[in-house]
Amino acid sequence: MAKVKNVFYCKECGYESAKWVGQCPACKEWNSFVEEPVAKKTSGGSVKDRRVQVEPTRLSNVDCEADTRIMTEIGELDRVLGGGIVIGSLVLVGGDPGIGKSTLLLQMSRDLARKNRNVLYISGEESLKQIKMRASRLNYAQGDLLLLSETNLDLIEAAIERIKPEVVIIDSIQTMFREDVGSAPGSVSQVRETTNSLMKIAKGMGISIFIVGHVTKEGVVAGPRVLEHMVDTVLYFEGDNHASYRILRAVKNRFGSTNEIGVFEMRNIGLVEVANPSEYMLQGRPEGESGSIVTCAMEGTRPIMVEVQALVCHTNFNMPRRTAAGTDYNRVNLLLAVVEKRLGLQLASCDAYVNVAGGMKVNEPALDMAIILAIISSYKNKPLDAKTIAFGEVGLTGEVRSVNQAEQRVLEAKKMGYEVCVLPQVNKELIEIKGIQLVGIKTLRDLLQLL
Repeated sequence: MAKVKNVFYCKECGYESAKWVGQCPACKEWNSFVEEPVAKKTSGGSVKDRRVQVEPTRLSNVDCEADTRIMTEIGELDRVLGGGIVIGSLVLVGGDPGIGKSTLLLQMSRDLARKNRNVLYISGEESLKQIKMRASRLNYAQGDLLLLSETNLDLIEAAIERIKPEVVIIDSIQTMFREDVGSAPGSVSQVRETTNSLMKIAKGMGISIFIVGHVTKEGVVAGPRVLEHMVDTVLYFEGDNHASYRILRAVKNRFGSTNEIGVFEMRNIGLVEVANPSEYMLQGRPEGESGSIVTCAMEGTRPIMVEVQALVCHTNFNMPRRTAAGTDYNRVNLLLAVVEKRLGLQLASCDAYVNVAGGMKVNEPALDMAIILAIISSYKNKPLDAKTIAFGEVGLTGEVRSVNQAEQRVLEAKKMGYEVCVLPQVNKELIEIKGIQLVGIKTLRDLLQLL
């Protein structure tokens, strides 16, 4: 018998090597190579035969119709996808176990099936009875959704060619396998080959395919990094197990923006859209307490109000402790140094804790002004006005720089009932909005005088 040839693949980027190496030459990761058999090559005819069959097409002759998207009836999902599902696209959905990936895709399949769309839901992890139980919880016990419990990709391809659905759900890619690939399901070779086959089906037959991918302990999709490069869109489901809300974020999108997010709330009937995330994030905010202020962050085109909290207290240790939750730790240390240098506050002998309430993760520079105000308020133990909002970027010299989309932030604050908005002076000169007081700030000294 012929000897089976094995090669080594990098689990992070898919780099192929004839022998094991300690560090991947491509992505520089250590101890990421695994040994797997080589996938068998299928005969596709001679190069000369294939060269005759391929003909280029002029750009002016390509038909790009306006109706190339399928609306899912889930507004938050359509927003993240860029306006609906693009026909013939391949979408990867990742997230922690139990975060709601399968629930969201089953809800999407339910809504599409109700619109007489031909949808095929393929599960390699659950039986048909388990899917039916989950569908009953989503109030969809009786419907026209097509179900298939199978892991053999060859049989799945035959079913897709026979049924010709408009949308296909693969749950999950780590359970699928091809018989001509000798490695186990979920390995680098299997994930790469099955994704490549699904991509050919999506592009060749014009079928929109959603792939569910498991994530590692670092929070990235399991399998080779090349998996994210092969698909058209990569969606990540984020959320805390102790919080009821979920955030759907696009980290790659060939058909739309990667800055949009979708906010959902997990209930006993499934995932429910949060129409007003600002109001949801500010629930339970304390009144009359120091170290708390509201700011407005931009997620794509959507302004979201979040509460920034700070706690500054004296320490008995030689080295004060710094902690940041929901924002960049190094940025908080930088702002603490700016406050101590430019305003003369003695923070070197104090512990400082900064938190973005609600579990949101905000890293944009417009958060700087709110963090500094919360720190000063906690240090002086003076509460800030509950109807005041602040945003702006702060430099190392203490200057307050302008931020983008300031008008949308002010309008959101006015809609939420806030009366005073502290913002950079450059932005104030360009905004004329009645019904809310605008306070322009040039440097941190102006901010201290305001307090």
